[in-house]
Amino acid sequence: MQLFVRQGYGSTNVQHIADQAGISTGLMYRHYKTKEQLFEELLQFAISGLETLIARFQTCDKPAEELARFADEVYSDLSSGDDLGHLMLLMTQSFFSAETADRKAALMQINADLLQATAALIVQGQRQGQIRNGNALEMALYFFSSIQGLATMKVMLGEGFSMPSRPLLTLVFKKEGESS
Repeated sequence: MQLFVRQGYGSTNVQHIADQAGISTGLMYRHYKTKEQLFEELLQFAISGLETLIARFQTCDKPAEELARFADEVYSDLSSGDDLGHLMLLMTQSFFSAETADRKAALMQINADLLQATAALIVQGQRQGQIRNGNALEMALYFFSSIQGLATMKVMLGEGFSMPSRPLLTLVFKKEGESS
């Protein structure tokens, strides 16, 4: 995943992957017949995570708590490691380098579904008086754009990255006058 993100899909070969993993190319080929198969598995892992998140958001009855819990997970993941940032950038790369219209459409759809599920959760929280009023879809877009931007900056800056404070992640949802 790190190689695909840092070098790009086209510049990463099986030897690079085996070297990074500390295994022989033969062992690599036992698990994955091609780098495409490995890349596809990583992409499916990321999509599966988004599908799980969408389901969580769709079945939640405490929107403000769920959004805070998710923000805590994101904060923890971005603060302690590179995996989330790499997964997010891998999905972005996959979208822009998609060789098929079906792959691009699938990635567009999962992101649209995530935004819709988040917007519906925000509306539910607004109705419960727990989340500030406003355009829920815009708020969802801002929330995930912030996370994507932080993931990108973490990968780009490496050790020079400093994660902003946790309350900033959900600031868009806070009602005026509420403390962080």
